[in-house]
Amino acid sequence: MTTARRWTARLALGLAAAALIAAPSVALASDSTTPTVVVSQRSTPSTKPTVVLVHGAWADPSSFAPVTRLLQHDGYTVLAAPNPLRGLASDAASVAAFVNQATTGPVVLVGHSYGGAVITNAALSTPRVTDLVFVDAYAPDKGETVSQLTGQKPGSVLAAEPSTVFDVVQDPAMPAGNPDLYVKRDLFRSAFAAHLGAGEAAVLAASQSPVTGGALQEPSGDPAWKTIPSWFVIGTADKVIPPAQQHAMATRAHGHVTPVFADHLSMLEQPVTVARVIDRAAATN
Repeated sequence: MTTARRWTARLALGLAAAALIAAPSVALASDSTTPTVVVSQRSTPSTKPTVVLVHGAWADPSSFAPVTRLLQHDGYTVLAAPNPLRGLASDAASVAAFVNQATTGPVVLVGHSYGGAVITNAALSTPRVTDLVFVDAYAPDKGETVSQLTGQKPGSVLAAEPSTVFDVVQDPAMPAGNPDLYVKRDLFRSAFAAHLGAGEAAVLAASQSPVTGGALQEPSGDPAWKTIPSWFVIGTADKVIPPAQQHAMATRAHGHVTPVFADHLSMLEQPVTVARVIDRAAATN
């Protein structure tokens, strides 16, 4: 069985049943278009790095569920870090504290969307992090903001007039003028997940976790991708972070790039590819 068919089979079985059949683990030993595949005996979880997932804005840890299922089947310990979506520095501190206290040994830190900005800031405080994986994600340099990067290249629906994109709710626990932003539900599917079914996209739109406006405007600190190897999954149909902007961030980070035909939620539309990239990053340890 080819590598692609093995991973596809795992996903299909994982969605159909609670338990998956045993299969040999796969390590992808190259970052070329057609990677060299080394098939080995399954490793025990203790011999693999822990994978820590950081969701983005307008999402929650369930957005990584298919990827989590695949990685767990291949013997990884997978954890979802808290991402409060209250402010970039404070969110990064929450993730760093989680990694430092909830894990042992090497860690592959994965961030989606705004979660990429969070891991960029968190990883320098988590010395066990060996690799960063950005999935349709921001990788800001020092002083850059998520809002700035969103509009730097044309093509993002979030760069439109804010009143046409967001519903605004002022959380009384937050300072006045720093409201929670929700993506308008009638825009969510076309912007985030055009290749998912309408019903699934409606559930995602209804259950989105808001981010504060201030978090999107907060300047980033020193970037961890300058000293930690990075891997980028870039959705070629992404309407939130334009693919050209993702490629620009990946290039300056000297990251390994894997393009995939997907919208902003590659983890749900193309989980096999996302899991394979994480596996490749882990294999470098």
